[in-house]
Amino acid sequence: MDLRLVGKVAWVTGGGGGIGSAIAAGLAAEGADVAITGRTLSTLEDTATTIAAASGRRVIAVPADVTDSEAVVEAAATVVRELGGIDILVNSAATPGGKTGTSFETVTDQQVLRDLDEKLVSTLRACQAAVPYMKERGWGRLIHVGGLGGRRSGSYSSIRTLALVHLSKTLSDELGPYGITSNVVHPGATHGRWLAESLASRSAVGGASEAELEGELASVSAIRRLLDPEEIAHVVTFLASPLSTAVTGESIGTGGGMDRAVTI
Repeated sequence: MDLRLVGKVAWVTGGGGGIGSAIAAGLAAEGADVAITGRTLSTLEDTATTIAAASGRRVIAVPADVTDSEAVVEAAATVVRELGGIDILVNSAATPGGKTGTSFETVTDQQVLRDLDEKLVSTLRACQAAVPYMKERGWGRLIHVGGLGGRRSGSYSSIRTLALVHLSKTLSDELGPYGITSNVVHPGATHGRWLAESLASRSAVGGASEAELEGELASVSAIRRLLDPEEIAHVVTFLASPLSTAVTGESIGTGGGMDRAVTI
């Protein structure tokens, strides 16, 4: 299927590694030129070089801290100056799992506010920086990476994900007349550095092997395995394409069926 992304320009925050870099690679593979943003220039440059070599597209590194409003505005301007515009924004920047603990007795307002700033407010910042360029073209795609933790209790960090869903829906309503859609994807446990570190830490404390712990996670999904970042990227790449016009304001689980709730 031709996703009609040749010539589009995508900006991916949190694009230096993990799901973000897989999304950037997926978009480039379909013909988009891509800018990736993160805090560490060397990591971004290495990732950009790898993706460009594999795809033959222009891929640039644009370092920025998404919690800094001025830096985000300047990053957007750099993307436009270097690549000619912004058609697609993927908000993937945030600490996986968040920074807030799970205990009511120990959670602090500073932790919650940091989580909200890093995930929710940073998304709003990036959208405010990118959407004016989309309006000029009369077309755009906003995709925000949330997490399945927002659909169940157990983590105060997941408050940020529910807020992200509300923001995305509001954006979809307001920006739809300009040809701009907005959707959230919710990965579950996904292979990568963060999961590996989490499994190693839990194994050291509890005694179960990392393979056993991964098996427990996989057992609650419909497909009985964990996903790779590239499989999340496939969904995002479709949502970024002109073929996804019918989908906006939606909250889409991408955890291989980890969420067992029935919703309509």
